[in-house]
Amino acid sequence: MWNQPAAGRSRAFGAQNLGPSATRSDTGNRYTGAMALRICFIASEVAPLAKTGGLADVSGALAKYLHAAGHDIRLFMPLYAQIDRSTLEVWPVEFLQNVPLQLGSHALRFDVHTARLPGASTMVYLIDCPQLYARGSLYTNDVDEHLRFIALTHAALLACQRMGFAPHILHCNDWHTALAPLLLRTVFAWDSLFAETRSLLTLHNLGYQGSFSSDLAADTGLGPATGQLDAGERYAGRINPLREGILHADHISTVSPTYAQEIQTAEHGWGLDGVLRQRAGHLTGLLNGVDYEDWDPRHDRHLPRHYNANQLGIKAELKQLLQQRVGLEALAQRPLIGVVSRLTLQKGFELLFDTLPQLLQERDASLVVLGSGDARYEDFFAALAQLWPQRVAFQRGYNEELSHWIEAGSDIFLMPSLYEPCGLNQMYSLRYGTVPVVRRTGGLADSVQQFDADTRSGTGVVFNDFDGGGVAWGLNTALDLYQHKALWRRLVQNGMAQDFSWRKQVGAYERLYQHLLQGPRT
Repeated sequence: MWNQPAAGRSRAFGAQNLGPSATRSDTGNRYTGAMALRICFIASEVAPLAKTGGLADVSGALAKYLHAAGHDIRLFMPLYAQIDRSTLEVWPVEFLQNVPLQLGSHALRFDVHTARLPGASTMVYLIDCPQLYARGSLYTNDVDEHLRFIALTHAALLACQRMGFAPHILHCNDWHTALAPLLLRTVFAWDSLFAETRSLLTLHNLGYQGSFSSDLAADTGLGPATGQLDAGERYAGRINPLREGILHADHISTVSPTYAQEIQTAEHGWGLDGVLRQRAGHLTGLLNGVDYEDWDPRHDRHLPRHYNANQLGIKAELKQLLQQRVGLEALAQRPLIGVVSRLTLQKGFELLFDTLPQLLQERDASLVVLGSGDARYEDFFAALAQLWPQRVAFQRGYNEELSHWIEAGSDIFLMPSLYEPCGLNQMYSLRYGTVPVVRRTGGLADSVQQFDADTRSGTGVVFNDFDGGGVAWGLNTALDLYQHKALWRRLVQNGMAQDFSWRKQVGAYERLYQHLLQGPRT
């Protein structure tokens, strides 16, 4: 096999520069029960270096807080052309340069560089292969899209070999790196370095599975182990990386407890509900955390003034500044609804096509939307902004600074999702005193509780039905509550008191990792 040296171990190279703290280890892999763990973490995107969605936020924050907790985490991602290298101090890993990688008919070569993750002391390992990653966007519709991330997965495992890094946990994420557990069991099984390694696959969004033609099976690099790929899928003419990960990982996690249950149903399983029910005993839902170092109105670097739950007058001032910034009429008493989102089917915005124009006619409210995606949603919000220019603002695309302003300056944050594995904006909103209006699904159900005016408990407005009536009820309920200032203040302060910090949530991952290591491979 390509990754097995003819003689000796590939990590027997002399000690060479790996960059700060990027040292070799060849300490064996058996877990002794001590807290410190060795973790190989592979992701297709990591914030703040490269981001299209929540996967990047989770990857960057989880790695940061695992490292802060004392674990040796090696974080691998592609060196995309979009990464701004001028803001990074990058070191080449000298014995991981010009490394050959044969995948089917593709003779690839890659380098590995290391850099400190901005805002953290965590080191990230950047897989440099311009042939694969020098593209116009992080993700493409190119015919070799599958190859780009199969190569990332192989490169991360090969880098571990050459560093002599014996991971306790191989943590892969979504379809891009979901072949890692099968590779660990087959192609890399000869190497005692991985003898005790346990694999964890985290499902951030089951709607993306990365399927490609079975004619390209050789591109997996599985060699003789290609026969272990799911026979039913291959008979149908495809290879589904996410299905393979679910079948072969020692354990599977999702990003919220409710989503872990939902994906075992035909409605939300995207064709994988059967295999997920089959592996239900090895499936855990862990709610994502929030990095409050970046998302907290008490010290948000994007805001000119800061506030806490007892300084809501400052929030009101920021609201007026936001209204002015996006070209809305700056009225303090008019409730402002905010949206920051990818504009896709998942996010449920078709529910607004009839509901929102009627609401704007009947209620005195404003709307600010930041996002991009499907043309029909972009066109809808653009048309609303033209029809009500003083009450609706739409900015196409994504702007990190403006997203923070919308969280801080809005009164209400709308997330009418069809499904939502976890969601982060509803948790950001709670911390910023912006009341979330959400549908009861996935992580939204796990993080927002319906406000009860009698008991004054709850943190937001939650509607059940995925239809226009449901979202209309949610928005009107929030707008009605806004008119009762004492109730509204209590609702806002309830939300601001919630703690979804990664410092708290990272413990759940530590416990899951330790649980995996205390039992046999599945």
